[in-house]
Amino acid sequence: MEHERSTQYAVVIPAYNEEATIVGVVRGALQHIEQVIVVDDGSTDQTALLLQNLPVTVVQNNTNCGKGASLWKGFHYAKEHGVTAVVSLDGDGQHSPADIPRLIDQAEFNPHRIIIGARRRPWTRHTWHRIIANRIADFWVSWAAGHPIADSQSGFRIYPLSLITQLTIPTGPERSFVFESEILVEGARRGFWSLPVAIESDPRQAPRPSYFRPVVDIARITLMIGGKLLSEGLAPRNLYHSLFGQPLAHQRSKLQDVSSSHPSHQ
Repeated sequence: MEHERSTQYAVVIPAYNEEATIVGVVRGALQHIEQVIVVDDGSTDQTALLLQNLPVTVVQNNTNCGKGASLWKGFHYAKEHGVTAVVSLDGDGQHSPADIPRLIDQAEFNPHRIIIGARRRPWTRHTWHRIIANRIADFWVSWAAGHPIADSQSGFRIYPLSLITQLTIPTGPERSFVFESEILVEGARRGFWSLPVAIESDPRQAPRPSYFRPVVDIARITLMIGGKLLSEGLAPRNLYHSLFGQPLAHQRSKLQDVSSSHPSHQ
């Protein structure tokens, strides 16, 4: 069973100047999944060099294209190599690869869901501004998606390839973190709701600041969401469902529709 899981999934790790942590993250992922794909997003440090002696695929961006573009490239590389789902994992060490089996357990029972590793973060003077920014993003993304989403900014996820093949989402440096929010919205519109799995999140270990800028990136996410909501007359039903949840019967109906249009792999 473990070997079957290992060959059905690929891990995609976008990395930009992660020389301090990338080897540990990759080695941890390899303990659970055979195919690990690192998308080196134009790093100027030793990120790519440190991976040369590890059994990992390194896909290069010649310039810094942003996290969204790196994920998208990694997803499509994985699709070409026959996997059925992709685990995305940040390269900065804040996610523990040891949690990969817990997310896969949920993906096995919920093959038409986006599984999110929802971080538990204590309120401290160092984290409160990020927690508030994430809660704001959660509200907007949940509204557009039409169901409650926990930790919409977590980069630790499992995506079904049956969803990826349906999507066309713009990418680029200015949409680096918008991409991960938009894919949740577009997934929900196609019946792929998100499902959270509680995880612990370690403080970032690398000697660099986070690339996520709470004010700028939340503003960009809000503008993207605002455009979608305005095109739907503000989607008041979505707002209700984002606050109180989708009716169970409605969820079952949508999931049956998805199952019939996307047969599972044998």
